[in-house]
Amino acid sequence: MPCGSKICGEERLTIWSAPSRANHNLMNNPVKASNTHLRTVRWWLLAAAAMIFLTLVVGGATRLTESGLSIVEWKPVTGIVPPLSENEWEAEFAKYQTIPQYRELNRDMTLAGFKVIYWWEWFHRILARLTGAVFLLPFMFFLWRGVIPQGLRARLWAIFGAGAALGAVGWWMVSSGLTQGVSVSQYRLAFHLTLACAIYASILWTAQQLAPQVPGKVPTRLRTGALAIAILLLLQIYLGALVAGLDAGLVYNTWPLIDGAFVPASERLWFIEPAWRNLFENTMTVQFDHRIVAYAVWLLTMLHASDAWRMRREAGGAFMLAGAVTVQAALGVVTLLYRTPIPLAMAHQVFAIVVFTMAVMHAGRLWHRVAYLSQSATVGQNA
Repeated sequence: MPCGSKICGEERLTIWSAPSRANHNLMNNPVKASNTHLRTVRWWLLAAAAMIFLTLVVGGATRLTESGLSIVEWKPVTGIVPPLSENEWEAEFAKYQTIPQYRELNRDMTLAGFKVIYWWEWFHRILARLTGAVFLLPFMFFLWRGVIPQGLRARLWAIFGAGAALGAVGWWMVSSGLTQGVSVSQYRLAFHLTLACAIYASILWTAQQLAPQVPGKVPTRLRTGALAIAILLLLQIYLGALVAGLDAGLVYNTWPLIDGAFVPASERLWFIEPAWRNLFENTMTVQFDHRIVAYAVWLLTMLHASDAWRMRREAGGAFMLAGAVTVQAALGVVTLLYRTPIPLAMAHQVFAIVVFTMAVMHAGRLWHRVAYLSQSATVGQNA
């Protein structure tokens, strides 16, 4: 079948690489075209990031309400439709009654109670699917129109691939709680959350790189400090997931001491063999690590804010980040002292994502690149 297009006929380009002729007026002005296209792509990425943020929030609520095991099957397509009749609800409830969580924790649960936890998990899964659609459909459209810079395409495909893998990881996590125990594996829970946050950070970072910004040299110390804070916060989120998975927030509810000391006795921290398992299975060690990394994050943000003020670069963002980290640390202490009630625990989890968002965007501003602008302008000249 003939291509019918000069672009496709002479250069043998596909719809994924050929620029659209519909934007001819914009393409006559490469700078205007590049700015318009990059702004559109950036807003799309921010919309996808907002969907991930909402999914993370609902996922946290699903975990806190112990709703994650209410749907015992993984049906990526047909699972979109919830039970619509009383018989269908009874069938879903009967499936849930076969797993250990029901038998050991929720034997007195009624159908009405089951519907509550079911809707939490269903909504979480639907949001994940919608997030994938919000990312993929515009991505395919932008590829067809040829407005995504060449250097950005591989990264966006990698992000989509990671997002698809995240769905499989989510089911892998859920399946760990269907046959033994009353909750999912803390290993899989932490991996699932951390992968989701890494994808979220990748999208935010990419969007920030596309934002207009006055070029200028940023001291290496300031850039490195900002990036280190973001990475430490991701590690802290991983440790927080381990704390949640082990219900470690329900023990050692004192601060600043833990088990009567600032640093617990080594025989209490390392009694599981082999020793590395204490980092993931010992409630005291996991909670202690979470505290220590929190102290490190707070100290680093204070030093970073001081550097930004002295160097007169992004001082406002650095001070806002330091303030947010301080609030989050205080919220974590209060949550611990009150034995993690759901409202406080939920606030602590949501604000953790807010702080992480601030850190990634702040680091992105300091590591800003302008390469995509020139690439997009080249696309405009070639159209």
